[in-house]
Amino acid sequence: MTRIAADWLEDSRTQRVYAMLNDGAGQGLAVGGCVRNTLLGEPVSDIDMATNLAPDEVLKRAEHCNFKGIPTGVDFGTVTVVVDDLPFEVTTFRRDVETDGRRAVVAFSTDVAEDAARRDFTMNALYAQSDGTILDPIGGLNDVSAKRLRFVGVSSERIAEDYLRCLRYFRIFAWYADDSEGFDPDAIAAIADAVEPLSQLSAERVGQEMRKLLAAPDPVFAVAGMAKTGVLGQLLPGADPRFLGPLIAGEAALELGPRWQRRLVALGGNDVEDRLRLSRAETRQIAEVRACLEQGFSPGEAAYRYGADIAQDALALSAAFAGHLPMDASHEIAEGAAAMLPVSAADLPADLKGPAIGQALREMESRWIASGFTLTKDELLR
Repeated sequence: MTRIAADWLEDSRTQRVYAMLNDGAGQGLAVGGCVRNTLLGEPVSDIDMATNLAPDEVLKRAEHCNFKGIPTGVDFGTVTVVVDDLPFEVTTFRRDVETDGRRAVVAFSTDVAEDAARRDFTMNALYAQSDGTILDPIGGLNDVSAKRLRFVGVSSERIAEDYLRCLRYFRIFAWYADDSEGFDPDAIAAIADAVEPLSQLSAERVGQEMRKLLAAPDPVFAVAGMAKTGVLGQLLPGADPRFLGPLIAGEAALELGPRWQRRLVALGGNDVEDRLRLSRAETRQIAEVRACLEQGFSPGEAAYRYGADIAQDALALSAAFAGHLPMDASHEIAEGAAAMLPVSAADLPADLKGPAIGQALREMESRWIASGFTLTKDELLR
């Protein structure tokens, strides 16, 4: 019998939720990512619980225990229980009654095996009791041990329940699967057959998945699978994964973290901002990186104009597009990010008026940047 041990499991707040759910005929189990990640030695950020209790009973018990109960998704069986500022998503065991690829009609269940059968991947269908004992209704433990990603049951049926699972497959693979194991053949065949309906997915849901996918330590293999099955072309027409590998090699050389915006620029594609429903800030960041590349700014000038992060992104991308590893330009970038033009309009001769002022400042700025930010105010005015 497999048993896990983890800080989140032993936390008194978690144990209090277990006690609340397991009282009497109740059953409460941790489920999904928190169990999977603990088995894989990965960090746990969210704690999800599954129970045989109906949502209204969970809310009643939470109130009795002086916990905060929030009916976040009672129609789908989900209640958020907050214990001393730590939230737990508590969801009643469910089985699907009807699905259309985007949303499901569910019925509540009291059987953990039924709940496991409707989950997406075997490694997500693992449950933990309060003492850490693992319940494995469908054999997910072996897949976690092998870092092998498989759909629960018949791949095509799981995908038909929610077409976003095609994209989730590659996202989960990028984070937790072993590239050397390769893709599950049944999963890939089913995904390739379901490419057309992906157009029904909302841009918000696709954007959320793509952000998480591209933030993985090394998503190259997963994105290549997306391209081969047609998923990438359907969701991001015009995207090309060939520069992603060189970019990640450059990130390693520069010791850069995995910024998904940088990797999205490497992929390219048409109408990316709309297709992924990027925020204004995200759109601006990507536009600034593209501007650095299009203008051919040096790392120092890029940092001066847009900051160190954008300059690092542009440096790594420029090298990837050129087919070589980037040179370390951290000193130049630091200087550019800290540089301030030593002249202003107030320093110019009084006879300069209107557009001539802007023209003069631009010319001085160009000379100052070309000097490596070394020219003084007197030298520029001279």
